[in-house]
Amino acid sequence: MKFDASKCLTAKITEIKPSGIRKFFDLLGDMKDVVGLTVGQPDFDTPWHIRNAGIRSLEEGHTYYTSNNGIMEMREEIAKYQKRRFGLEYDPAKEIIVTVGGSEAIDLAMRALLEPGDEVIIPQPCFVCYEPLARLAGATPVIIDLSADNGFRLTAEQLKNAITEKTKLLVLAFPNNPTGSVMRKADLEAIAEVIRETNICVLSDEIYAELTYGEKHVSIATLDGMRERTIVANGFSKAYAMTGWRMGYTLAPEYFTKQMAKVHQYGIMSAPTTSQYASIEALKNGDADIEYMKGEYEARRRLIVSELNRIGIETFMPDGAFYVFADLRKFGIDDETFCERLLHEHKCAIVPGSAFGESGRGFARLSYAYSPAHISKAIKRIEEFIKTL
Repeated sequence: MKFDASKCLTAKITEIKPSGIRKFFDLLGDMKDVVGLTVGQPDFDTPWHIRNAGIRSLEEGHTYYTSNNGIMEMREEIAKYQKRRFGLEYDPAKEIIVTVGGSEAIDLAMRALLEPGDEVIIPQPCFVCYEPLARLAGATPVIIDLSADNGFRLTAEQLKNAITEKTKLLVLAFPNNPTGSVMRKADLEAIAEVIRETNICVLSDEIYAELTYGEKHVSIATLDGMRERTIVANGFSKAYAMTGWRMGYTLAPEYFTKQMAKVHQYGIMSAPTTSQYASIEALKNGDADIEYMKGEYEARRRLIVSELNRIGIETFMPDGAFYVFADLRKFGIDDETFCERLLHEHKCAIVPGSAFGESGRGFARLSYAYSPAHISKAIKRIEEFIKTL
């Protein structure tokens, strides 16, 4: 009998499309001299005192499994950090899990909460993982298309219109990748007012919480009646320039944390020990690093928005993260064609907005987690390209 792999794979996994970001990156191939504004990671090295803490942990022989939920000292420092920076209070013994990056934190939440028949409300444009992970958990994604007209923020009216008797979870991902939009306290209060009348849970992805320009980030879990139904996902990649360390965590009431811990126990065991020791140092002594890098991003943000508008690409000033979402609609070609031609004709790489959902169509994401010189070089190539359109 000839083996047929298609009969072994699940329909859920075969029906999921590959990441739109990855599809575009594959076009880069072995191209030389490409100037890219594609990568969503800091161009800073992890600060030395954090790296040294990881090195020291190896020298001291900390090479064994930790507690499933993470080193207790690390969970204690996470609790102190969240209270100090955002006013969130969680019990390190019962309400925090240290995960392999923020991505695992999101997966844990969805697998613990969702089952076939449930609906998940996902505002888009957004990072690419939420819809596939919801489908892998057996749930049905319900997409809300956000609009550039109000800065890609979710409104209470949009949320009300999307809720059905099957709605189990709302995903809030602010500050947002790819748009750079944020939800201010007044925005969140309006959302909370709708949610409080339901039994809907919230997954709040706050990986960019430290990167807001102006008002400080507000977590929906701080609002009345919301902590009890919210799982907060966060991590170290963006705030501390620690993408390769793969460190994240969940903050949630004990009844959620206890169940998510089962998925974590059997699927992961524990997060990397060396990375946990490095992260403890980041939490204890990394506030100044956050402020320095944020200041650099703010200068780059103003540079890239000013330059894009100068060359005729309408771009609103983002309030968070390190991305701009540039409007390409006036050029008469779709965003994928624009980005592919820009890459092949002028060797400059940016990401089509449609990679982040249909409501991103006609836009492009440009990361400003690059040096000012690199940004300026990319803008020059984009300017040369649009002159040909």
